[in-house]
Amino acid sequence: MRGRIIDTNNEKPLAGANIILKNTTQGAQTDDNGYFRLEKVPVGRHQLEISSIGFETQVISEILVESGKEVVLEIRLQEATKQLGEAIVKAPSNNLTGSLTSIHSITTEQIFRYPGTYLDPARLASAYAGVANSNDQANGMIIRGNSPNSMQWRLEGVEIVNPNHLSNAGTFSDRITQNSGGVNILSAQLLGNMNFLTGAFPAEYGNALSGVMDMRLRKGNNQRHEFTAQAGLIGIDLAAEGPLSNSKKNGSYLVNYRYSFTGLLGLLGVTFGGEDITFQDLSFNISLPSKKSGTFTVFGMAGLSSNYFAGQRDTTLWEVQKDGFDINYTNKMGALGATHSINIGDKLLWRTTLVGSGLESVRKGYVLSKSNFQRYLTQSDSVYKGRISFTSSLGYKINTRNLLKVGAFITHQSDGIYSVASEQSAKGEGRGLVLQPYINWQFTPVSKLTANIGLHYLNYTVSKSQSVEPRVSVGYQLTNNQSISFAYGLHSQLQLPQVYFAYSTLAQNTPNIALDFTKAHHYVLSHQYFFKRGSYFKTELYYQKIFNVPVITASPLVTQKVEPGFSTLNLVEGFIDEPLQNKGTGQNYGIEITYQQYLANGFYALVNGTYFNSSYVGGDGVKRNTRYNGKHIFNLTTGKEWEYSKNRILGTSIRIIWLGGFYETPIDEQASQQAGRAIYKVTEAFTVKQPDYFRPDFRIYLKKSKERYSRTLALDIQNIAGYKNTAYSYYDILQKKVIKQYQLGLIPILSYRWEF
Repeated sequence: MRGRIIDTNNEKPLAGANIILKNTTQGAQTDDNGYFRLEKVPVGRHQLEISSIGFETQVISEILVESGKEVVLEIRLQEATKQLGEAIVKAPSNNLTGSLTSIHSITTEQIFRYPGTYLDPARLASAYAGVANSNDQANGMIIRGNSPNSMQWRLEGVEIVNPNHLSNAGTFSDRITQNSGGVNILSAQLLGNMNFLTGAFPAEYGNALSGVMDMRLRKGNNQRHEFTAQAGLIGIDLAAEGPLSNSKKNGSYLVNYRYSFTGLLGLLGVTFGGEDITFQDLSFNISLPSKKSGTFTVFGMAGLSSNYFAGQRDTTLWEVQKDGFDINYTNKMGALGATHSINIGDKLLWRTTLVGSGLESVRKGYVLSKSNFQRYLTQSDSVYKGRISFTSSLGYKINTRNLLKVGAFITHQSDGIYSVASEQSAKGEGRGLVLQPYINWQFTPVSKLTANIGLHYLNYTVSKSQSVEPRVSVGYQLTNNQSISFAYGLHSQLQLPQVYFAYSTLAQNTPNIALDFTKAHHYVLSHQYFFKRGSYFKTELYYQKIFNVPVITASPLVTQKVEPGFSTLNLVEGFIDEPLQNKGTGQNYGIEITYQQYLANGFYALVNGTYFNSSYVGGDGVKRNTRYNGKHIFNLTTGKEWEYSKNRILGTSIRIIWLGGFYETPIDEQASQQAGRAIYKVTEAFTVKQPDYFRPDFRIYLKKSKERYSRTLALDIQNIAGYKNTAYSYYDILQKKVIKQYQLGLIPILSYRWEF
């Protein structure tokens, strides 16, 4: 076990820091460059205590040591402005300035250990309070009642395009979404510790209303070559890392490749709507430190995915309307970037990042003819999105009690969308700049009080919209092991491309290109209590007032159809071809209660409950439930490990999810039969509540360690009870009635992992 200890504020190495491997006699001190090393660490789980004069002592739990792999850590210590009575056990600390509430640190080790994650950070995030999954087939995150489109994905601190395979997975219309998909393109093999924010973000975050998943890449081992191979029922996962040829400069590489063959699941009777699903991806991270010019990194990711549904050619076998269609979907995504960070003197940290990312998704739907056995194109969707982002920031540590951070994001964003169907369409292109400068001052006026005052600015040149957004947070240390904090922020977000480029066939134009941002006031009050045994209890109250929401306000005389309950807050993958105005509102409020026991003595637990309400007001002034107003969320994740011999670990974990059912708009079955398509009761929008959602997941694994390698055999079973959860209702034109569509049933995932 080795690593480096740095100051979290300016990333300067901490020399002479003490490292103690708890419950052993081993320990070490960092050298002049902040590095430490512990030799011959026993295989198994460990806790590490880190202390340095003038800094807060912390104990990091859940560190797994296996043979064949070095554990390489980067540990950040916070300079002490208050005297704590004892060391606090917690997850690895984040490097965010100005964040005191609604933040979770997600570790790769948790992704591997928790059941039902598919090595995807988004699926792990739904184990936290206030977060629900939109559909079993997808990783869309519903955060505090908001649509998955309200969140943001970042890579190395910069917003990127949707980094997920199969962005149409689990949707009502099988169409493309903005922020979710079947699985993340970045394998957990490549990920480091990530920050997941769920409200009242610090000043450096913008263009998001509900949450931010800030993915960080870990550095490869810079002293020895290591390899990982994993094979399972969904595919293969290969990773390699090690020092570069010029190892004297501590440079390293890390590369990962995955290929899926979900057809193996089909042999076990698992179906995904009858679709043929494939994906593959390649990711890398290269670290190039220098002695005088700072640290450079070069990173990238690329993914290809597709799903093909072939309708039944024997028309006598048609049972539902989808049997008479061919649906072809392909998705391409890529990102390439570089970072540079350098300390200027003892107080200034300068960090610069350049990232380019692009996405292209194409979906075509064909109807099969009963008369001549030909197929005819009925739906065509193509979406392109590109971002070239440059960001630079300066962090100035004025003194122990004052830290100033200023920076800016400059993004050239390109959007192109083309969609044609019988009832709706969108088409257009937009290229412009998204400008986001920010500033944050963190100060400690007295020993137990920490405060942040920040300002964020957002400007989108295509719609000519702008927003000035104040951010404030205050935290107070009540006792040695409990604190209270409050945060406020004004946040705004660009509209979806299908909103900006909605095409009105009546007016022959795109009437919504100049829409303003949707905005929200966030308020969060948080209390946290740490226990001596390495656990904590947290309560958060939140209120979100949303305004400037695009809705339909025009009278029926000037519109093609009347949708009085429409609001973009409920728009996920669908389209709207009506003129909209920023006159809608929304409201989310709730309470979240969390207890987490970090892994200690072979046991861990994460239990949380959320009660919330999510509503909106459309253009007709009527207050309604939002699409995702499930009212309650309950999550239980717990696990146990047994070290039943010197080099073997047996582990089991279970996760139980209980969600309130989402809302949908009722379908007028009689009118649909007459029209030959679904006709909704639009005046009763989102009045039908689905049944509650319940799903237990289970995982069992066995780890064996030899002298030079380790192996893990795991069985992951999603929905082990085979419970039938409702996904949505739709009108089937073949059966001529309303049909319920259900979520996935029991899915077993067997995998074998080899590290050497």
